[in-house]
Amino acid sequence: MNLRRISVVAYKEWREIVRDRLFFVLAFVVPSLLMLLFGYGLSLDVENIPLAIVDYDQSVSSRDYAHHFSDSRYFSFQGYAKREQDVEKLLIDNSLRAVIIIPPDFGARLKSGQATTVQTWIDGTFPFRALTAKGYVTAINAAMNLDNLSAHFSALTGIGQETLRNSMQSVKLETRYLYNQEVKSIWSIAPKLIMVILMLSPPFLTALGVVREKESGAIYNVYSSTLSRGEYLIGKLLPYVGISIVNACALTAFALLLFGAPFKGDPLFFLLSTILYVICTTGIGLLVSVMVNTQVAAMVGTAIVTVVPAVLYSGMIIPIPSLSAIASVIAHALPGMYYAEIAMGSFLKGVGIAALWQDLLILALYAIALFTAGFLGFSKRPKN
Repeated sequence: MNLRRISVVAYKEWREIVRDRLFFVLAFVVPSLLMLLFGYGLSLDVENIPLAIVDYDQSVSSRDYAHHFSDSRYFSFQGYAKREQDVEKLLIDNSLRAVIIIPPDFGARLKSGQATTVQTWIDGTFPFRALTAKGYVTAINAAMNLDNLSAHFSALTGIGQETLRNSMQSVKLETRYLYNQEVKSIWSIAPKLIMVILMLSPPFLTALGVVREKESGAIYNVYSSTLSRGEYLIGKLLPYVGISIVNACALTAFALLLFGAPFKGDPLFFLLSTILYVICTTGIGLLVSVMVNTQVAAMVGTAIVTVVPAVLYSGMIIPIPSLSAIASVIAHALPGMYYAEIAMGSFLKGVGIAALWQDLLILALYAIALFTAGFLGFSKRPKN
């Protein structure tokens, strides 16, 4: 293994990257652009749900009840409607996502101590948002019921309303969110976006860089040279590993400075994990480049083996425990899930190698296995 030969190949590849403006943009600009697009465009927070209220009662009680919804940050109050037919049209054209319908005898029944009903319409075209909106409505109703009961019994017994409210809650539920105390989805999404983008960019760069020489015929210079397979592959991959590490640092800076995600872990451990993960994803590109001979095939093949696994089988959107048995096996067979665990642990949980050494070890094994497979698959003799 000659280090001088490796450095010459690496320098030549770097010159090729710098000389090709489109490839340079793909290498340095696209990853940051993807971080911005996904970071601002992808949110799992369910807030500002467009809401309208049909109040057939028009009483003090009904207006007070409606105020609980209109004053909530989870709903964006769009106003009152006179009839159900009016809001039905707005639900159809997506102007509204939820409707509260208050019956005519709402206030009278409450004053007499009787139970009353309120109808709620929720747009179910997005099940996750619909279930979350239902939870908001249920919580507001529960709080309203507790206030009404305590007020009613306070008027009958003369006991303070606050005392009655506390006695009615014999078991209190106090929720404390660990790690992501503000429950911001972007704090969870930003670290995983680093994983997704580093799964997309390095394989594309590597696959296109190697296959480009096959298409242009420059690979025959390698076939006829004294370069060994290892020297050529290491020299070829080094610039892409370096570029990807620079991109990883930029993506981490975006997550910290632009999206405000906290970083509580060990920076050196996270950097080491990132380097191993980049070597893994670069190895995927190398493996694809060995199997195809055109840049179009390299792009299609890389997209198939990176895009879907990075999004669906890494815990990015769907938690791994929620996957089916087969999908869970696929997730555990890919490196993205392990790096996502490291990223989340480093950013939000503040854990390091003591808790995540198994994930780090698996990434190291992946890196060795992928490079070995690419090395064995690459031949210095043209295929007939």
